[in-house]
Amino acid sequence: MRLLLLNANTSTEMTQRVVAAARQVARPDTQITGVTGRFGADVIASRSAYAIAGHAALDAYAEYGGTADAIVLACFGDPGLQALQEVAGVPVFGMAEAGCRRAAQMARRFSIVTGGAAWGPMLTEYVSLIGLGHQLASVRTLASNGGQIAADPAAAESGILIACKAAIEEDGAELVILGGAGMVGMVERVAGRLPVPVIDGLTPAIQFAETAYQERHNTSAQPVAMTTHGLSPALTKLLARES
Repeated sequence: MRLLLLNANTSTEMTQRVVAAARQVARPDTQITGVTGRFGADVIASRSAYAIAGHAALDAYAEYGGTADAIVLACFGDPGLQALQEVAGVPVFGMAEAGCRRAAQMARRFSIVTGGAAWGPMLTEYVSLIGLGHQLASVRTLASNGGQIAADPAAAESGILIACKAAIEEDGAELVILGGAGMVGMVERVAGRLPVPVIDGLTPAIQFAETAYQERHNTSAQPVAMTTHGLSPALTKLLARES
């Protein structure tokens, strides 16, 4: 299976980090290619950066997604996920939705711990939109954003543990999701020190993508063709539905 791992921010270091982690959990026959957003923010930590990232995700898919058998959107919060699912003829999964759906299968109540204060209301809204708001115990945010956490995981570890313990003890979480590409690799650092399961969004997203491919759950994406202005040639062609 050819899996396109699409990072909608502009950090190539983050893309490399997530690709390396993905290869540790993917099946041996899954070929992973990482793609980084061509424009936008290096860290998605606001609604405006999130909106731009949705465009960047579509742009990257139009340029590099033609041979992919499945796509994982490697940005927690899933910017552009529904649009990608609309235009792609292959399964598309986002880290946030995949993580929340896996958590909802494993526990009655789950919390999300992530970097960046703006993600608190944004993720609360998102979990409600995907129909899992009744199982969300809380979203606990850290002062550090995902890029800062990824740059110095050891320094971030104590803050992550404190937030996880608060989610468990104060909010009633029976499982904690470490949300964000910057959190990749942190599950192994903290899971053994907490009394409930801890997961990330990357592993379930890859597992869902591999299962969908194996079961040949491709989509018949046929959105209405549109005339656009100022987009990249590849995205212009994709949205015009040109062969």
